[in-house]
Amino acid sequence: MTAFFTRKQGELVPAPHARGPWSPDMLHGRLLGGLAAHAIERRYAQPGLHFARLTVDLFRNSPLLPVTVETSLVRSGRRILVADAVISTDQGVIGRAGAVLLRQGEQPGGEQTFVTPAWDAPPPEGPPVAGHGSWTPPFDWWQVTGWGERGAGRVWLREAHPLVEGEPLTPFVRAALAADFASPLSNSGVDGLRFINADYTLTLARLPQAELIGVETTGHLSAEGVATGQVTMHDAAGPIGFCVVTAVANPVLAGG
Repeated sequence: MTAFFTRKQGELVPAPHARGPWSPDMLHGRLLGGLAAHAIERRYAQPGLHFARLTVDLFRNSPLLPVTVETSLVRSGRRILVADAVISTDQGVIGRAGAVLLRQGEQPGGEQTFVTPAWDAPPPEGPPVAGHGSWTPPFDWWQVTGWGERGAGRVWLREAHPLVEGEPLTPFVRAALAADFASPLSNSGVDGLRFINADYTLTLARLPQAELIGVETTGHLSAEGVATGQVTMHDAAGPIGFCVVTAVANPVLAGG
């Protein structure tokens, strides 16, 4: 249960298990989104304001170096708050994020023309997938569908480590971390993962109610080495939001 990062002298120092699957000395992009969500929430969360969107730009790979996250307020209004985060190492800026918080209120009456249905995947009961290969995911996951099967991919995810030592892992940060799985799930081929994502945008109608978060592929398109994918995010009570990613072709990474 060692945290991914420890605060030391104003920086966030990564642990060895903060590495990603593409290189043994590279920070995992999912953690940058989690750090941005964590920093924005710590500074700007207010009662009655809901984190409705988080866009994370992952435009530069970084080795396992200490990270800083700086936040700034873009707009604070009666019904909306917009905040940004910039993620850096001593080598420069490695990512950025923007969050939109919206004022909660009375739910409108009437019937929607379409509502995303709940999926039919019950919460897992057995142990998570055992690690194998050169990289073991530092989170718990359960495959509802087999990796590389044709059709929509489905997984349940659960964080196994704190993000920052001594600081709680909130529902919003859990959702931000899980959202990065939209890329490998929506962009995988039958013979492995051939795309690496450059960003992701998470939208949430509500926050997850517990530790388990489900991710379900709902779209993939690609041409000339550029891809876009989308997923629906779930918890045990039903769908909570969506995530869209863009990705670029990369040497194949074998499936889990």
